[in-house]
Amino acid sequence: MLSQSIFRYALSLLSITLILSAPATSSPAANMSANSSREMLRVAVATNFLNTARELAREFEKQSAYRIVLSSGSTGKLYAQVINSAPFDVFLAADTERPERLEKDGLIIPASRTTYAIGRLALWSAADDFVRPNALPPANSYSHLAIANPRLAPYGRAAQEALQALGAWEAIQPKLVMGENIAQTFQFVASGNAQLGLIAASQVPAARGSVWLIPADLHQSIEQQAVLLNEQPAGRAFMNFLRSPAARKLIREHGYDLNGD
Repeated sequence: MLSQSIFRYALSLLSITLILSAPATSSPAANMSANSSREMLRVAVATNFLNTARELAREFEKQSAYRIVLSSGSTGKLYAQVINSAPFDVFLAADTERPERLEKDGLIIPASRTTYAIGRLALWSAADDFVRPNALPPANSYSHLAIANPRLAPYGRAAQEALQALGAWEAIQPKLVMGENIAQTFQFVASGNAQLGLIAASQVPAARGSVWLIPADLHQSIEQQAVLLNEQPAGRAFMNFLRSPAARKLIREHGYDLNGD
């Protein structure tokens, strides 16, 4: 009996020792709690830049103590939300017009307006060999051409300008379908509801369909600007990150031009 008691006592001590010496591990709940405790930065981003912004956010979070929450939409709709006090900290627009208006109205942090990308417009069809370089397909070869709403989306305005420069704007009116933003415009074409569309070059899928990169001189430059809406360390850090070599490399890889290129 005594030897059994000594054995049980020794076994208990061994168990305690093993528990105390075991390496600490983070549970999913603990990781979630740690992530939620990071300071949150709310970024409004134009739809055309959403996929790029997601990658930028992941990279920024790796090297900072901040967590980014993205909200996307057309630049026009996001601008309307900003002037109506939506709780955004940074606004990544797809033009210069809205950031300039916000600056004029005193709704941004002074001197924070900066160009982070220059977009390119592309004519794309999900069908192979349908779009040829340097010209629109014959009007009798398609029933619908999609563009973003020029009143809401800078890429829609650029599409209108390009079609006007090509002398096709008036004739193409019966065939036009308009997306609320450039993401919806892309979906019209990808789903086949429109045979072709003018979308952001950054949206064009690799190895799918046919594409013509619209010459930049057929429309006004799609200069995309960012503004800081609230003074805070997280926002300052993100705006600085956008100008970093790593961020610029990623932006360029997604099909955008940059100032200085």
